Amino acid sequence: MKTALFALAGSILLSSAAWAQGTLQKVKERDHLICGTSTGIAGFSLADSQGNWAGLDVDICRALAAAIFNDPAKVSFIPLASKDRLTALQSGEIDVLPRTTTWTLSRDAGQGLNFTAVNYYDGQGFQVRKSANIRTVKELDGATICTVQGTTNELNLADYFRTNKLKYDVVTFQGIDDTVKAYETGRCDALSTDMSQLVSYRLKMANPDEHMLLSEVISKEPIGPYVRQGDDQWFDIVRWTVFALVNAEELGVEQANVDQMLKSENPEVRRLLGTEGKFGEGLGLTTDWVARIVRHVGNYGESFERNLGSKSKIGLPRGVNNLWTKGGIQFAPPIR
Repeated sequence: MKTALFALAGSILLSSAAWAQGTLQKVKERDHLICGTSTGIAGFSLADSQGNWAGLDVDICRALAAAIFNDPAKVSFIPLASKDRLTALQSGEIDVLPRTTTWTLSRDAGQGLNFTAVNYYDGQGFQVRKSANIRTVKELDGATICTVQGTTNELNLADYFRTNKLKYDVVTFQGIDDTVKAYETGRCDALSTDMSQLVSYRLKMANPDEHMLLSEVISKEPIGPYVRQGDDQWFDIVRWTVFALVNAEELGVEQANVDQMLKSENPEVRRLLGTEGKFGEGLGLTTDWVARIVRHVGNYGESFERNLGSKSKIGLPRGVNNLWTKGGIQFAPPIR
């Protein structure tokens, strides 16, 4: 009996070891990464008329491709509705899901998925018409609210209105575009989703000045990439790619100066860029994996400003997404 149990345990360990190397090996053999994105959220993942994708989440995928192939273009993007995104990852249709997906217990345990790292701290809010003279969320008692089906936004609405003993009717849609259209055409009194998305979609409306965001935020929405459970190596690669972007910003390593910084005598910079130690090899990557990322994509701050901040049409302030050294809560463990 013991012999059989040991044999079974050994078989499980061998299977786990084989799976642990699975995703990276498959990506290399395929010669490109497959990344799940939204169907179009400006600032996070949006394709232009030529099919070129851009956004904070897209940069995570390009950073992974840069780390693995030294080529940020070796990525295929698959747009996914909210209700389909987790299933696509579970089934192996995509390699990674950095698609404005909130970190929750139910998603991180019991669904065969692992959350890796927060690349954006958000919260759910509300948009209303200025003409409605609504100034607080509690004034939405009895209102009809549009939101996206299969998201934490739908659940947060139920929690908030039940807690505050308010009545509401919810109208849900599979995609954010249909949700926004329904609100804009008057089907509902308010639009509710993450604050960053509300800012983004307000810009696309026919008359954006006719609408306003309420100041209250009713939830915590830490968002970032998910991977499948059972692949520790791939989990580490995705997690530390996010951390590398943040650490690069903190250490002043930018796209414009990364080659010069290779000569730095700062031990933290040297470890980050691979001129000291072999930390990338522990991930199954090259020692210069972070240098590749920054050279092709930039650091976290550069990605934020380009996609969401001062250099974008959205113009969001960094807020809590600033570095911990600058009053925010963005923080990454050290590479050492």
